[in-house]
Amino acid sequence: MRRIVVVGGSIAALTAAESLRAEGFEGQVTVLSEEAHHPYSRVPLSKGVLAGRQDAESAMLPPPGEDIEFRTGARAVRLDVPGRMVTLADGTQVPYDGLVVATGARARRLTGGNDLVVRTLDDAAALASRLAGAGSVIVVGGGFLGMEVATTCRALGLDVTVVDLVPPLLRLLGPWLADLAVAAARDHGIRVRVAPDGVEIAGEHYLRCGESVLEADVIVCAVGDLPNTDWLRDSGLPLDTGGGLVADACCRVAPGVVAAGDVVTREGRRTPHWTNAVEQGRAAATGLLHGASARPYRPDPYFWTEQSGLDIKISGELPLTGPPEVLAGSVADRSALLRWRHDGATATAVAVNHRLPVVKLKRLGAGAPAAAATPT
Repeated sequence: MRRIVVVGGSIAALTAAESLRAEGFEGQVTVLSEEAHHPYSRVPLSKGVLAGRQDAESAMLPPPGEDIEFRTGARAVRLDVPGRMVTLADGTQVPYDGLVVATGARARRLTGGNDLVVRTLDDAAALASRLAGAGSVIVVGGGFLGMEVATTCRALGLDVTVVDLVPPLLRLLGPWLADLAVAAARDHGIRVRVAPDGVEIAGEHYLRCGESVLEADVIVCAVGDLPNTDWLRDSGLPLDTGGGLVADACCRVAPGVVAAGDVVTREGRRTPHWTNAVEQGRAAATGLLHGASARPYRPDPYFWTEQSGLDIKISGELPLTGPPEVLAGSVADRSALLRWRHDGATATAVAVNHRLPVVKLKRLGAGAPAAAATPT
């Protein structure tokens, strides 16, 4: 291969491009990013950037090497697989010998229009400007992002309500850990409302929940994401019913095409998390260069969130059932090292406000003895 094109501009795309070089690829590497910004981390967007404690520069990732061509403002709109050609929104056609699809996902919007969301750096800046003159906020969606946004808004002194179809975080974490997080949110003054009959944004300041209508200065939508695969609809590449791009164990999609990050579906599911994006970026690069001889991608389920005074780090599969083993600390003090066993071989380890090196948490999640939990 003489030229590899990476479509996307986030951490999965950047990791894939840099991994191609690390694997010894000497041809041209071109990265096509829709955004106007160079690569940045989404992690601080719902926290420090939204709160105004961090500026945009603090979220920027180290730029790619000079041997990688990085184009901003280059939105892919069509893929011709037989002709090995990517067409951009301005009509430019970019040929390739190998292709990495890392176009990520976009925020799901309840109205399909101008909902306030937190997905990109521009989204965070737009919401921050609205919050500056607000007194009250409704956050629709109680996943990691929604609860983090709610925490930031509360720290800014705003009146905050979180609304979801089920108790917040229940679908992600399972009942026990979700209850712990929701209790902490309430202790921080965040109201939590469950709307089993659904929600509807009824105007810029109004949210309908069944027969009730809630009002706030700002309504934030945090109801999940959708894979960015519209540009692939006529490509012939395999998309699942949710729009995810289906990849094999080596992140391969078709001859000469691999994929990484939030856009990917493997074994019937997407796993839109930072660690997954990084690991898949590496695997996609090796899968493209080495084919079936590449080492298969092995998921590393590691997640973290900071919300309502809780620093939660998780190694292992979610959601969790039943109460955990308490390996260290105290649940009552909300500072503990916990473990759930799923069967004889697998487990999920969770550190809640508990200092522990990530490598040791992952060992516990892999089923290592609890003695490995001793803090250092």
